[in-house]
Amino acid sequence: MDKGKFYEVKDITLADQGRKNLELAEMHMSALMEIKKRFEKEKPLKGLKIGLALHVTKETGILVRTLIAGGADVSITGCNPLSTQDDVSAALAEEGVKLWAYKGETTEDYYRYLNYVIDTKPHITIDDGCDLVSEIHVNHPDLIQDIICGCEETTTGIIRLKAMEKDNALKYPMIAVNDNKTKHLLDNFYGTGQSSIDGILRATNILIAGKTFVVCGYGSCGKGVSQRASAFGANVVVSEVDNFCALQAAYDGHRVMPFEEAAEIGDIFCTVTGNKHVIRLEHMKKMKNGAIMANSGHFDIEINIKSLEETASSKRRVRPFMDEYVLDGKKLFILGEGRLVNLSAAEGHPSEVMSTSFCGQALACEYGAKNKGKMQNEVIQLPEEIDDEIAGLQLTAMGLHIDELTPEQIKYLSSWEEGT
Repeated sequence: MDKGKFYEVKDITLADQGRKNLELAEMHMSALMEIKKRFEKEKPLKGLKIGLALHVTKETGILVRTLIAGGADVSITGCNPLSTQDDVSAALAEEGVKLWAYKGETTEDYYRYLNYVIDTKPHITIDDGCDLVSEIHVNHPDLIQDIICGCEETTTGIIRLKAMEKDNALKYPMIAVNDNKTKHLLDNFYGTGQSSIDGILRATNILIAGKTFVVCGYGSCGKGVSQRASAFGANVVVSEVDNFCALQAAYDGHRVMPFEEAAEIGDIFCTVTGNKHVIRLEHMKKMKNGAIMANSGHFDIEINIKSLEETASSKRRVRPFMDEYVLDGKKLFILGEGRLVNLSAAEGHPSEVMSTSFCGQALACEYGAKNKGKMQNEVIQLPEEIDDEIAGLQLTAMGLHIDELTPEQIKYLSSWEEGT
């Protein structure tokens, strides 16, 4: 289907189920719905074209509706070939959203769709992993003069953007939505923790209790995965390259060791580093028969599957998202083709945790629109008061209330003269 028809999805007849899932997501995204209500009245994004490369899930669908409510002309594609929910993409396309995405995209289609979004000449970009930004910078630099800013959702994307900034390659401002406390300390920790275990279980139906579960990386995502694996009864081992993160893992009660040692004892491995070739062929050769490898970092390069493909004596798909490789007579298993296991084999983060993340995206777009021309070509963090507003909206959604400082306490905190 050509782009002139404004959408390309796997099956438009799935739209009815997609609408039901979007309805359920709305019920659990009350904080974002409050922003949507305000956007409908104020139209802060009127006249702006916003191009998105995000996981096309039911939660992302509510963000799309929120941006449209704010007056934006929205176009969207996926940011991972296996993360699109086809019923949701069908429902959004039927609503008239310019959308190109299906689960299981070829590499050719993936980049073709990115360019369809770019062809709409967006004023604001929203990225999950930086592929949209990179494609614009490398192949469409002529569009940059009209771009107000971009918004980045993930740790992986921020790493890439800071590398661009360091090399003076970043040509328009990027708002690091991932750096909001209401994103990386909630989405990355609670969301990745729960959804990664969900993906591993759906892909394998394995018992986690009693297994040695190796987590590669102990940032916010790794902390979440480790905590949830422990809750299921796993013996968690952490491998790290950062001294402080490794120390935190030890203080949290996990065993810490180099991955070369962990490879020999692990039953389940999950990478959450944002880096390349964390699990390599020399590690796989040391693994037990039956070892399971999964990835919850953004790209499919954390596990060096290419080297496994080239060396394994055989490969077969034993379950929908579980591939068996025979290496040196041992059976090793890769989940979700090494892509995000929580989105390839499951449905991604729960709606509640994506509500605060997408509040950040919506308010970042509003912030960018209000500060057009005032931002430098660098990675920018949103003001703390916006982060605080998002947390407050979520507390209200949960029916929770907090204390307020008394005038005496405010005075005390703003002075230095009163001591012991």
